[in-house]
Amino acid sequence: MAEAAPLQANMRLVLDGAALVANWRVLDRLSGAASAGAAVKADGYGLGAAEVVKRLSGAGCRDFFVAHWGEAQALAGKIDPARLAVLHGIAPGEEAAARAGPAVPVLNSAEQIARWRDADGGRCHVMIDTGMSRLGLDWRDDVAGLCAGLDIDLCMSHLASADENSAQNAQQLERFEQVRHGVKAQRYSFANSAGIALGNAYHFDATRPGLALYGGVPCDALAEHIRPVMRLETRILQVRHVRAGDSIGYGATFAAEHDIRTATLALGYADGFKRALSSIGAFRCGDARLPILGRVSMDLTCIDLAAAPDLGEGDWIAANLLLPEVQAATGISQYEWLTQIGRRFDRIWVD
Repeated sequence: MAEAAPLQANMRLVLDGAALVANWRVLDRLSGAASAGAAVKADGYGLGAAEVVKRLSGAGCRDFFVAHWGEAQALAGKIDPARLAVLHGIAPGEEAAARAGPAVPVLNSAEQIARWRDADGGRCHVMIDTGMSRLGLDWRDDVAGLCAGLDIDLCMSHLASADENSAQNAQQLERFEQVRHGVKAQRYSFANSAGIALGNAYHFDATRPGLALYGGVPCDALAEHIRPVMRLETRILQVRHVRAGDSIGYGATFAAEHDIRTATLALGYADGFKRALSSIGAFRCGDARLPILGRVSMDLTCIDLAAAPDLGEGDWIAANLLLPEVQAATGISQYEWLTQIGRRFDRIWVD
């Protein structure tokens, strides 16, 4: 008896590896004399950190950034530990594990620095807070004194408003310039994706793009350079003929004005396909736009098939989900759309 074919998910995330690499290469080029690294935290912004690292390493990317030690451990053996940074630094008691671990900590406070010294920690990175008031050494403190004698690879800061035409960008740059001259480090780093577009003054030795690698467009200056990486596809579970006057979905927010042919799709907000797209989002079949009807529910979404009469049960269909456009339509940031993608998708890389 022949073996049964393995069951597939009814949803797939089709990921364009060539577009990912192309985005990194253009960001590296726009970084001028600086080298572009890659933020791969949140599991590569939801796309799969291991697969992202494999492709970007092959393209020449050398510096990678995660938030947590668990994320670093998941990449053990895939990156030179000296080129993987843990942005959250070290909690009390983690010093020995960090010394022996798969990455280099970014020290964010005087307390972290003191504990790293006491543990004879060695190579580290240091974050300077120049205006976000989150993590980092306050630029007004004796940063040079706190950092004296540390073996620092990257001395970095982070822009708060790089995606806006804000006076804060120049203010943060001035503060970073003021502080970094007193901090002896191998390299200096300041710019994220949008920061790269601010120009050479913001680049220093290394840039740290994230969103733009994955097809997000954080500012108009990058719009012509960035290619989409992610495509959401789902199967049609059922085709229905909805009669005039019938409602669709929770809350009966949509009622048919005339008889229509609809499809019920295997995709919902549990998969990161957000309720904010209810009645305003769409799917596509070739050039045809297939509007969402009623509310997106946890596992299901309904669409109008009028513009695609040949589609039937079992067919695959793609969501019309370009990140800048859905941000504009829903007010939900591109970062949230990416990082909150559900785990039920089959992830398929196409290079």
